Amino acid sequence: MSRTSAALQPPADAVRPVRHPDAPAPGELLGAHYGQCFGCGGDQPHGLHLEARAGEGVSLTAEFTVRPAHQGAPGLAHGGVLATALDEALGSLNWLLRTIAVTGRLETDFVGPVPVGTTLHLQAEVTAVAGRKIYSTATGRVGGPDGPVAVRADALFVEVKVDHFVDHGRQEEIQAAMNDPDQVRRARAFEVNP
Repeated sequence: MSRTSAALQPPADAVRPVRHPDAPAPGELLGAHYGQCFGCGGDQPHGLHLEARAGEGVSLTAEFTVRPAHQGAPGLAHGGVLATALDEALGSLNWLLRTIAVTGRLETDFVGPVPVGTTLHLQAEVTAVAGRKIYSTATGRVGGPDGPVAVRADALFVEVKVDHFVDHGRQEEIQAAMNDPDQVRRARAFEVNP
């Protein structure tokens, strides 16, 4: 990516990201943070159902298969769905930092078409951290993890407190998540970029 946006250039005092000691182990499936999440949630009938696995350092791999509900032009993935997949993979990196963060900026390049039925193989990593700002990059490949790049993105995430979601989310969903009897699901619903 050309990184023409100054907002995606880490400042000179940015530091290398450090994987949190309690982060999931390399190869571990991260799972959905919230069942209703369009990107990773299993309860969304037309969602991406993206599955991410922790990688080495502050990186991950993920996959999702483009279904007919995800198409824009006949037989091809909608560009917004592809951008959503990249955003979901990039947001999932925050599990490895154990940081609550939201997307501040996402710049996406569409390099090639992604047909319906294709599995998109995503790779994402955090490249720098500066205060509350987290800089990251991702690619989406077709035909396998080493296949040709179809989409790529650079992103800036901003660390927030859990109050961000409680104060701005729709109260019915916030209350339902907070009333979930499963303590792990209740905590995960507010941990990363919902």
